Amino acid sequence: MQPFVMSKMARRLLRLLTGCQRLASSPSVSPHFCRPSTGLPFGSGFVRSMVALPFSFSLKPRDFSLPNSSWSAEMMRLYDFYNSQCESENESGEKQRGPWRRVPSYNRTLKYATGGAYLSKLIQSKNRLFTRSIKTTGAAFEYVMFNNKEEQRCICIFQAGHLLEGPPGHVHGGAIATMIDSVTGAHAAFMSGPVMTANLNINYRSPIPLGSTVILESSLDNKEGRKTFISCKVTSTDGSKLHTEATGNIIYSMLHLFDSNFIS
Repeated sequence: MQPFVMSKMARRLLRLLTGCQRLASSPSVSPHFCRPSTGLPFGSGFVRSMVALPFSFSLKPRDFSLPNSSWSAEMMRLYDFYNSQCESENESGEKQRGPWRRVPSYNRTLKYATGGAYLSKLIQSKNRLFTRSIKTTGAAFEYVMFNNKEEQRCICIFQAGHLLEGPPGHVHGGAIATMIDSVTGAHAAFMSGPVMTANLNINYRSPIPLGSTVILESSLDNKEGRKTFISCKVTSTDGSKLHTEATGNIIYSMLHLFDSNFIS
């Protein structure tokens, strides 16, 4: 094989292996999938590496709203409770869609955003949703949302990791506000389409211990034209303690930042 051909193949192999290393860093892809053959000259190693690489693995993004090893028993119990209501059986025994719907959550939203087309490809490749930007499971924002259009409610099961500390041993108020904004925004988006928060008033009642599981419940108060008025409360899982309560004014966005796939 002539040298210039080998050089071209080497460059292609380098790009291929680099892509595999990036995929392997994702928790959803097993690292051993992308190991090149070792102990072989480059000429034969290239061919065997190409054979060893699986081209059937899924490129589907990881859904962070699914259970992982860091979830507490209480978080799993609540997840199972609401997830079981996402599907029901009719009188004939056929499965049908239930009143609740689990909301998938990914570490990027630009793939849903028409506005992202105006950003450079470099920025798009590095962009990350704030609450999903930490890769270590259990370290920060662990949560799953369930939406109920009939009752006009949204429930979020939230477990705060050790990186969200504010007062010693308790969750930072900014992290709580972030979750309230995320839940009320998602709730309004399901009801009204593309939205943006105009106003959010938060009252902190009692601190949330790090590592504990709490419930965020968002409810529709009123709708006036483009405005959606929502209230939200953060409570212990048994409802005995009120940690935080908030009211928000969320408006329908004319910017159409998200397409219909995001809110359908």
